[in-house]
Amino acid sequence: MTERESHAPRAAATPVALRCALAAVLVPAWLAGCAPALEPGRAEPPIPERFAVPAELAGPGLEAAQVHWRSFFQDPRLHALIEAALQHNRDLRMAAARVEEARAQWAAAKADRWPALQLFGGARLERVYAPGLASDPARRLDVSLASSSFELDFFGRLASLSEAARADYLATEEARRATELTMIAQVAELYLSQRQVEEMLARARSALASREQTVQILERARDIGISHDLELEQARVQLESTRAQLAQLGLAQRQIEHVMQLLVGRVPAALPDGLPTEQLVASHQLAVGLPAEVLLMRPDVMAAEHRLAAARANVKAARAAFFPRVALTANLGTASADLTGLFKAGAWSFQPTVALPLFDGGRARAGWDIAKARESAVVAQYERTVQQAFREVADQLAARSALALQATANERSLQAQRNRLRIHRQRHEAGLSGYLEVLEAERDLLAAEQSQIALRRAQLDAVVGLYKALGGGVAAGKGSGVPVARRDPNGP
Repeated sequence: MTERESHAPRAAATPVALRCALAAVLVPAWLAGCAPALEPGRAEPPIPERFAVPAELAGPGLEAAQVHWRSFFQDPRLHALIEAALQHNRDLRMAAARVEEARAQWAAAKADRWPALQLFGGARLERVYAPGLASDPARRLDVSLASSSFELDFFGRLASLSEAARADYLATEEARRATELTMIAQVAELYLSQRQVEEMLARARSALASREQTVQILERARDIGISHDLELEQARVQLESTRAQLAQLGLAQRQIEHVMQLLVGRVPAALPDGLPTEQLVASHQLAVGLPAEVLLMRPDVMAAEHRLAAARANVKAARAAFFPRVALTANLGTASADLTGLFKAGAWSFQPTVALPLFDGGRARAGWDIAKARESAVVAQYERTVQQAFREVADQLAARSALALQATANERSLQAQRNRLRIHRQRHEAGLSGYLEVLEAERDLLAAEQSQIALRRAQLDAVVGLYKALGGGVAAGKGSGVPVARRDPNGP
């Protein structure tokens, strides 16, 4: 064969190789044209541009996210309860476990972007028995290092899945912070209820002692003929009504203790003394700026944003399913009949493969539609979360203003009830009226005092609610006894 003839087949094979290479470039490009296009955009929540801020809250103040709960709540007893809840609350432990699970899932998704190396080793001893044939045992020792089906992420499928797992991890971490903030607010509100019931019990016990004394006085007055049975029976009615109220308040106190035990997990045996009610919460002026700025301080809104980012990353991964997948398989090994010669020879193999999605019965399109539908649902959930956050802030701002006016009116009413009782007592002592007017005035005064206690608690609830609604200071890695280590968001 001549030299020209020996090279003829290679010359003929060159156009075939070029055609294959050209097909490998054009087919993915054609498939990219068939793949759905992404629709970039950011969800804009439908909320008003500004809060309706009362005049007394319109001045400058501190951002709630910068005010840690330890400085916001002043009461040492409340501090001890919150610390115990951060250590023992089961909801926080479940949230911390979910964070660790999401972090591990992100690490697993990142691992798919790297080749997996496996070391194999084996031995085989074999002997064949046949009539008239004698053979020595055949030995074989194998050692190989293999990387199987490593996908080259040309079209970002694995990167999108890793991005989605990272966003899920960050969303879970923010959800844990939201759970922590909610738990702190719940402990504070329950503690305020406890203090309210204690004050109401003290007032009711004082009223009970006074009414018992009144009944005794009226009984002696009736015996000597200077009082009527009607006055005595009315006093007894109020006495038994006060006893019933005490029993009801005692039940409420025990129920609050049971809820506190459930919420805190383990109430400390020795709690420090509490402060007066008006000193439970620091007089921090919380800044109320634009909704777009304030609401982003809330961990639940930040969690919703991360979930939205995860949904959009999953859409990218579903879109990449329309493109070809390039995988590499490599193997490097050696074999020998004995151990001494195992590493004197070797063999290797390298096998790239390309999978072109030509027809899958609509599976890729269905995966894309599923991802888009889930993204639409997450967008709606994000918008609803922001709307809910806006409503909570607006409600607390309105409550602060309305309760301030109500407190002023209630204080005037309470003072009028005290004056009324004083006047009725003076008239009774002067013989100008009966004792029924005094009993009625005492009953109305007790009701007004109980209403004042409830109103003071409502005002404190509004302060705590506004602090929580503005994303109050549960700083990352601060204030929590739950063992969740803060890690670099770029790596587990």
